[in-house]
Amino acid sequence: MIYMLEDEEGIRNFVLYALRSSGMEAEGFETPSALRAAMAERLPELLLLDRMLPEEDGLSVLKKLRSDPGTRKLPVIMLTAKDSELDKVEGLDGGADDYIAKPFGTLELLSRIKALLRRTADDNAGADRLMLGGLCICPSKHEVTADGSRVALTLKEYDMLLFLVRHRGEVFSRESLLREIWGYDFSGESRTVDVHIRTLRSKLGSCGELIQTIRGVGYKAGEEPLD
Repeated sequence: MIYMLEDEEGIRNFVLYALRSSGMEAEGFETPSALRAAMAERLPELLLLDRMLPEEDGLSVLKKLRSDPGTRKLPVIMLTAKDSELDKVEGLDGGADDYIAKPFGTLELLSRIKALLRRTADDNAGADRLMLGGLCICPSKHEVTADGSRVALTLKEYDMLLFLVRHRGEVFSRESLLREIWGYDFSGESRTVDVHIRTLRSKLGSCGELIQTIRGVGYKAGEEPLD
C-alpha cells in the first residue's frame, strides 16, 4: 500500500490513478490529520509527501515520522513545487529518501517508487531474523526460540515480544504498550500488560531476563544489566 499526502485534488487523483493502473494499492489524503488517522489503522509501504500543506508543513510531518519508532524507517518521497537546491537539501537532510520536483513525469515517478521499494526490500532481506541474547524471532514464520528451544506464545505475547525486541533499548510505559499491542488507550488496565509480561518471561526461561522492568516507567528489551 502506498499513501499520498497532497492537498491539490487534481495532482492527487492523477498520481493515484497512475499508481493503481500500474498494479499498486494506493490511497490519498488531503491533510496531515487524515493521514495520521489512516496510519493508525494501517502503515503503508511507502509515502508520497507534499511539502506545502494545510495544517502543517511537509517537513514537519516528515520530522514526526522519523521521530516515531514505528515509522522511523518508512520510505518517503517528497513531491513538491519547491525545487531549489536548498529545498532539496532540506528535504533530504530532513529524512526524505528521495525528492521529486513538480511538475514530474509519471514514468519517472513510478520508476523511482519501484527503485525505492526494491532498495527497502534489499535492506530488510537479512532482517527477518531478530536476535537478542539467546532469543531468536523469525517474523515470517511467526517462530520464537529461546536458547535454541522453540517457545509457544499466545498472539499477544508474541506481538509484545516482537515489538519490544524491534525497539530494543527503548522504554515503553504500560499505557503505550496497551495502545501498540491491544489497540486502545489506557483506561486503568495496566494489569493486562503486567500479566502478559510475567507469563512471557516464564515461557522464555533464562531469556526472560531480557525483558526488563524500569521501575516507575514500564518495560524494555535489553541485554545490559540493570543497576
